[in-house]
Amino acid sequence: MKIQRYVELELDETLSNEISELLVVSFEPLYPNRRYFKQLPHLRLLAFGDEGQVVGHVGLDYRVMNLNGEPIHVLGVIDLCVKKEMQGDGIGKALLDEVIDVGETNQVDFLLLFADRPDLYLRAGFNHVDNMCTWLQIDDERQTTRGIGEASFDELMIRPVGDKAWTEGHLDLVGYLY
Repeated sequence: MKIQRYVELELDETLSNEISELLVVSFEPLYPNRRYFKQLPHLRLLAFGDEGQVVGHVGLDYRVMNLNGEPIHVLGVIDLCVKKEMQGDGIGKALLDEVIDVGETNQVDFLLLFADRPDLYLRAGFNHVDNMCTWLQIDDERQTTRGIGEASFDELMIRPVGDKAWTEGHLDLVGYLY
């Protein structure tokens, strides 16, 4: 297995189709038939099998968020998935290790994600946090702005990779919810 980084703008049609197929199968019945759910990520990490096919994926979104009035640099972890028949082979862990490396070697304060199944993330040093969040609501089907949302989420997890400390309180995502 080999992991490669791809800037979103540089994806060709073949790779885009492979990513779409993996995402739709991994997150059915909720995932639309495209390579993103709400918005295109900036960067993707793709795991390739021995025959050159995409067997694992994670999207990364780099942005500034606001934590209790202070700007923070966040690398959002989006849609981590592995082909069903290859789950349990360490591909998800390898992708997440690469995400952590990207965060630790760049100007990132925190890795942030929303996890329905947190086991892998907990083992990798992520923690659940309890913050009231504000975000841009997007209509997934029409791909339009619906408004501003505000809520706290049990699924919200972070991992510090910089020098800043996470605090409870208000987190403004200054953009869409992953």
